[in-house]
Amino acid sequence: MSAGAIGLPVNFLKAENKNDAGLARQVNLSTVSIMDMSATDSKDMVQQVLAIMEQIVPYQPDIICLPEIFAYANISGKYELKDAAEKVPGAVVTPFMNFAAMHHCYVICPTYVQHEGNVYIAAVLIDRQGKIVGTYHKMRPAESELKMGIKPGKYDPPVFQTDFGTIGIQICFDIKYEEGWNTLKEKGAQIIFWPSAYAAGQEISSRAWRHQVFIVTSTGKDTSKICDITGETIAQTGRWQRNWTTATVNLEKTFILTWPAVTLFPDMQKKYGAKLKITTFSEEEWTIIESLDAKLKIADVLKEYNLKPVHEKLKELSQEHDRLREKA
Repeated sequence: MSAGAIGLPVNFLKAENKNDAGLARQVNLSTVSIMDMSATDSKDMVQQVLAIMEQIVPYQPDIICLPEIFAYANISGKYELKDAAEKVPGAVVTPFMNFAAMHHCYVICPTYVQHEGNVYIAAVLIDRQGKIVGTYHKMRPAESELKMGIKPGKYDPPVFQTDFGTIGIQICFDIKYEEGWNTLKEKGAQIIFWPSAYAAGQEISSRAWRHQVFIVTSTGKDTSKICDITGETIAQTGRWQRNWTTATVNLEKTFILTWPAVTLFPDMQKKYGAKLKITTFSEEEWTIIESLDAKLKIADVLKEYNLKPVHEKLKELSQEHDRLREKA
């Protein structure tokens, strides 16, 4: 059984030597679950979550994702939405800005926010200096949230440029709809973070391989996990470690269609050897190409062999289908 399968950090042997593998785009992703946690009020929950995050610090996280409106989940005290919603930065976001600056990592902090007279469920991205990069407003609030007075966000989720890659965010019920995920992929997101009240299970794995992105979930109950672009779980929380996990991923990898690229694999293997990892899924007929050398860029390999990532190839074919259909 792998370390990730039981919720232990899969990168625990690399924590003090994160560049030893020589990977150009190695990123330490971390996530929190508030499964089985309880608090008297939002301030209490914020302090408990900060304590969990301190446990992640030795693993040198590049980014830590927190659950949807975690400060107001699993608390015994009552609150009014109008009082909880903050003009960013407010009572919930500010402590995590301080944490990010102190530990030099990005933090995704979801909470209720006030914006232009409306209240949204939002996720605030904080950078390594403790500054706010931007905010995503949940596009698809659940029915109960609409009744509370939550406003749906716009159908144009932003991507955010970090020092390790392009990321996007979806929140909880957004998983039931296509537009946000499709838009983030089109805008170049390589990792999509999903703060949520629940875990979603196979829905998350499906989103990862369908959109060819890493997905990091952060949940109010059950497991939080980190998925590879194949949909496979790299790390997840569990019985023995309920409230956080972390994993190191390599962004220098991509999906391609196996045929006819497979005819080129022998030459690629001969030229690059152990610098290039080629993993083919036989029944699905897709292949993952991954650089294991800091000097070897996947984009350069694809260009050399006239190959394209699967989402680009399918888009190209779709345009050709439309062209020929119009001529018929």
